[in-house]
Amino acid sequence: MNAELLLMFTLGCDRAYLYAHPERELSADELRRYEAALAERSRGIPAQYITGHQEFWGMDLLVSPAVLIPRPETEHVVESALECARQMDSTTVRIADVGTGSGCIALALAQELPKAEIHAIDISAAALEIARANASRHQFDSRIRFHRGDLLDGFEKEWFDVIVSNPPYVGDSEEDQVQLEVRKFEPRNAVFAGPKGTEVIERLIPQSRAKLKPKGWLLMEISATIAEEVKKLLKDWDEIRLRPDLQSIPRVAQARK
Repeated sequence: MNAELLLMFTLGCDRAYLYAHPERELSADELRRYEAALAERSRGIPAQYITGHQEFWGMDLLVSPAVLIPRPETEHVVESALECARQMDSTTVRIADVGTGSGCIALALAQELPKAEIHAIDISAAALEIARANASRHQFDSRIRFHRGDLLDGFEKEWFDVIVSNPPYVGDSEEDQVQLEVRKFEPRNAVFAGPKGTEVIERLIPQSRAKLKPKGWLLMEISATIAEEVKKLLKDWDEIRLRPDLQSIPRVAQARK
């Protein structure tokens, strides 16, 4: 599959074209570029970083080693956020995507909630550059406001209706269980939170409680490893729920202020 993907990337074609033209021979330049792409993949570099693209929520997104590669599991966060946002009484729901990375969650929400006011936040200037480029490509640059910052620092109290995040949630002790290509090539500060894995979430929960309006929602992507600890951290919240992914693994923690 990776070889096929890299061949489509080299030729600038889709899979249908590839299958419809099995007799197509590569030019010398195409062969050189294809072999270079295969060599990069053999070193463990994710195919998405080689091609510079990844699909998420039906959108083709730009990616680079500055951002975490969007994954299908994160679409469960989008689904949960949409469900919560549509319950709000406010005409214009104000949403924060904390640690936006490629902007995948913010763009998906902008696509589904045309009246929402969306703020995308990241501490990394390089990540925000990618997120802004994705917003521009999909014509959401006027709908999403980008901020460089550490979590929710700098925002007023009771500002948001919904706060959503795919924070780093892997503990340093779990490093050996993480795929080698993730450990080696994806941004470490987007994967690992610290010794326990809950360090960023421990900061985000009280910040979110302060920045959310009454009855506002917090949604975070999590792993099974930290699910029970996250539930304890949310003990003062209402309507706490751990939502599973398609493999029945706790994937989204949601709670209401």
